[in-house]
Amino acid sequence: MPLVFATNNPNKIAEIQNQLSEGYDFKSLKEIGCLEEIPETSGTIEGNARQKARYVKDNYGYDCFSEDTGLLIDALDDAPGVDTAHYAGPQRDATDNNQKVLQNLEDKAQRTARFKTVICLVRGDEEHFFEGICEGHIAAIPTGEDGFGYDPIFIPTEGDGRTFAQMNKTEKQAISHRGRAVRKLVEFLK
Repeated sequence: MPLVFATNNPNKIAEIQNQLSEGYDFKSLKEIGCLEEIPETSGTIEGNARQKARYVKDNYGYDCFSEDTGLLIDALDDAPGVDTAHYAGPQRDATDNNQKVLQNLEDKAQRTARFKTVICLVRGDEEHFFEGICEGHIAAIPTGEDGFGYDPIFIPTEGDGRTFAQMNKTEKQAISHRGRAVRKLVEFLK
């Protein structure tokens, strides 16, 4: 039976497919006919990941994994956090989200932040969670053309001073929150 990744976000699918697809029958929501918006109403990153994976398992019968990611900025009391995707509004526009973060940090000296990804795997009757964290800080201006979401304003501590959007996929995946969580998932599945 295929393993479903509970997303239709092509950027997330591409990132995870590079790490997971070998040896697995990996499907997206669209490929199993799940076209509806899956609710993300939990107040936590872990809860949203679980909610999406359970939705697919309970409504479509497939073993499934889902991830939820939050950008946690210290000076903003861990905002946008669970509201990362729609921080600037329901339109979920990355440019708007980045601009809101930069505006909210204008008068702040502290710019430390971290990305946190939690993957929930529902396999049979069992649930398993895998977490990845990437420490960093928020840049003064958006920089770079690659990546998606907050990548143009996030500079990882383990990097060389470039934003995620200035890195190629391999460089980003080696140190990113999602890359770390997926490696834990892959290790578990082996």
